[in-house]
Amino acid sequence: MNALYTAVATANGREGRAVSSDGQLDLPLAFPPALGGDGKGTNPEQLFAAGYAACYASALGLVGRQAKVDTSEISVTAEVGIGDDGDGFGLQVTLRVELPESLAGPVGEDLVHRAHQTCPYSKATRGNIPVELVVE
Repeated sequence: MNALYTAVATANGREGRAVSSDGQLDLPLAFPPALGGDGKGTNPEQLFAAGYAACYASALGLVGRQAKVDTSEISVTAEVGIGDDGDGFGLQVTLRVELPESLAGPVGEDLVHRAHQTCPYSKATRGNIPVELVVE
């Protein structure tokens, strides 16, 4: 692969900071209360959820343009869960895709599944963690 862009970020643990090389991202990190932390910062699961939701929405835009379908009103919510997978900690993802009425039914469902084949995050997670697609 010939990378068109490379993001660079540095973190010093779950209770520190995450900073991108260009300074656009500079966030405190903290364990969420559900994992025994004070929640006074973001966490890797939130960062992954935000990245996956944005990337998947972009993939929907791409497949929509290819199909000549307006996807501007589609909303994507990523839910990233962390827990014991029997071999330490593992992740699971639910992608909730909210379609406008105009895309309800087979056309919208097809776009959602085609985007899942196209999205780089979906490609990276395929076969590694469970990802559920929910069309709303």
